[in-house]
Amino acid sequence: MKISPQQQQPVATPTARDRLSYQVALSSYQSRRGLDRMAWVTWLLVLGMSLLWMLTAYKAALAAGAHSWLAILTHVWANAISIQPADDASLTQVLIDYGAKYNPAIVQQHEYWRFLTPMFLHANLLHLGLNMLNLLMLGIFLERLLGHTRYLFLYIITGIISILASFYFAPEEVSLGASGAIFGLVGVFSIFVITHRRAFPFGGLFSILYLIVIIGINLGVGFMIANVDNYAHFGGLISGCLLGLCYSPLYRSSSPYTVVDRHSLTKRWPLALLTILGTLILTVISLYLVGTKV
Repeated sequence: MKISPQQQQPVATPTARDRLSYQVALSSYQSRRGLDRMAWVTWLLVLGMSLLWMLTAYKAALAAGAHSWLAILTHVWANAISIQPADDASLTQVLIDYGAKYNPAIVQQHEYWRFLTPMFLHANLLHLGLNMLNLLMLGIFLERLLGHTRYLFLYIITGIISILASFYFAPEEVSLGASGAIFGLVGVFSIFVITHRRAFPFGGLFSILYLIVIIGINLGVGFMIANVDNYAHFGGLISGCLLGLCYSPLYRSSSPYTVVDRHSLTKRWPLALLTILGTLILTVISLYLVGTKV
């Protein structure tokens, strides 16, 4: 990235150089690639998960015995605002059929695709709405900053690791939802803010405090409300922080007026392959450890 003539100025101190590196890289990214461009991966994720919720809610209504359109709409609306009654397992069964994390199916029936599909399923409209709101608020900016491919790569990998955490630490729970992957994005963004804290007002203090509050509220809700998988949240957050160290944009000056992102996926594709391999190895280890307990 080259600094325009208007942006050229002396770089006297490391702090000033870091601030200039970040600001120029961000400005150049916006003008050349478009930080205001369409974050189509995020929007496709939101659209796909919304349609999938409508499908599972419809199937659950049919499984519960609703046949007329009025009965189906009534059941779907009930699902939109609450979870299923204790004496009605139709929704749980539908979600399992559509790919929720269900350890017996993974271990005994070898349905390993369940390490991927749960991050796209949601139990009710409230569950979906909160996750999609968080995804839009954070994901749109992160996708524009990371680029489509790196963003989707981190979303999927942290989502899988969050499911692995739930698979190992909560073997009896049926688990689903995008929150583990969203916590992964929070971890990636946290590392980005900390890495470039000199470029933010007050050393990024307010951005860091904001992230701490968001993480604390979401984890706190998980401890206070039943049916919330905090193991998946922790798995996503920790993996997001670790992967953020490797893939979060790292803007540095290669010359007084040139800024590069040392963590771009084009530069780190061998590490990306190793990350995928490491995730597969972690999956195999988890399968072995959980399988020995069955």
